[in-house]
Amino acid sequence: MATPNKKKILNDPVYGFITIPTELLYDLVEHPYFQRLRRIKQLGLSEYVYPGALHTRFHHALGAMHLMGQAMNTLQSKGHHISDAECEAAQIAILLHDIGHGPFSHVLEYSLMDNVPHEQVSLLLMRDLNQQFDGALALAIRMFEGTYERPFFHQLISSQLDMDRMDYLNRDGYYTGVAEGAIGAERIIKMLDLADDHLVVEEKGVLSVENFLNARRLMYWQVYLHKTSLCCESMLVQILRRARFLIRQSGGPPIIVSDVFGLFLRESITLADFQTNPMYLAAFIKLDDFDVWTCIKQGATHSDPVLSMLCQMLLDRNLFKIMLSTEPFAGDLLTQIEGQLRQNGLPDDWLTYFLVEGQATNAAYLPSGDRIAIKLKTGKVIDIADASDLSNIQVLTNIVRRYYVCWARNLAIDRRYN
Repeated sequence: MATPNKKKILNDPVYGFITIPTELLYDLVEHPYFQRLRRIKQLGLSEYVYPGALHTRFHHALGAMHLMGQAMNTLQSKGHHISDAECEAAQIAILLHDIGHGPFSHVLEYSLMDNVPHEQVSLLLMRDLNQQFDGALALAIRMFEGTYERPFFHQLISSQLDMDRMDYLNRDGYYTGVAEGAIGAERIIKMLDLADDHLVVEEKGVLSVENFLNARRLMYWQVYLHKTSLCCESMLVQILRRARFLIRQSGGPPIIVSDVFGLFLRESITLADFQTNPMYLAAFIKLDDFDVWTCIKQGATHSDPVLSMLCQMLLDRNLFKIMLSTEPFAGDLLTQIEGQLRQNGLPDDWLTYFLVEGQATNAAYLPSGDRIAIKLKTGKVIDIADASDLSNIQVLTNIVRRYYVCWARNLAIDRRYN
């Protein structure tokens, strides 16, 4: 039987033709753990705002792998020794960086499990794959963890100017049609260099980095933290909360969910559970967006009125009303909204499902973290905030906070439920 060709070329709508350069990368892409990402949308419920936002984590991971390959070529062309093994490991690490995302990605990250960041699940899955591939991922794991002795690899995987951010800004801007997401990733990558094995950007790339930071700020307010998206996400979280409440009650009508989704609704699963009991990781890799949508569709006809109303409203895009503020909302306003909901027939013990408070934050650049370093023509390395002549770079370092309250303004309650 002929050996399959594992060096594939894919047609990507953002970058054109991209290559899977090694057999190991091909085998990882073909693995069920990675194929699951086809069934998890990159932007969760943003399609309720931008109908074209239907791309998946699968698309994003392949794009980030492609950009990592470009970064390796750039650094090698500038005289830095990077072995073939290091190139492959860096691409493996960025390819698998999101493999630990669950359904609806960030929306349910802390609702579905008990404070388990997706990065920790990614690491557990990478270690599992390392066993399956006889230790071939060991170097990639060290780069992902930041324990490899050449720190620029980890910076390319996870920092304020990494291949992850470069791809998702480009890709999310493309699929949403928000032109501000275009960042000129190829130009930035061409300007990358190393100083003492730390990632730097050449001085002539300062304008491109400024554009990158501005684009990130605008994309957060226009896409990731769009007020309608916040509404949809709040409704989804309340659906999950109600389903979890009902499924943990004894003697009530059953909720139709998949076995694996039911497991995560019934139990409060911690990182320690993942680390000590392989059952949970085995269940997690079967979860995707379709498990949640099945629950929502079945929940719309459930006998519990809270669950059925929330599910039907989300399915029909009958969304909560939302108000935004730069300051926390006064208690009088919340009392007034509660009064309106009660007048519509909402019982007091349902209020927290149909009236939700929250806050969203946005900071384009945090100099206190892993900074973006600029290498001047003199060889001196300084922070982008000091290298830029734009006054708003300092503004971009501020954490901007928006408070929101959303509620079911047009809710009509059947009086028999009172």
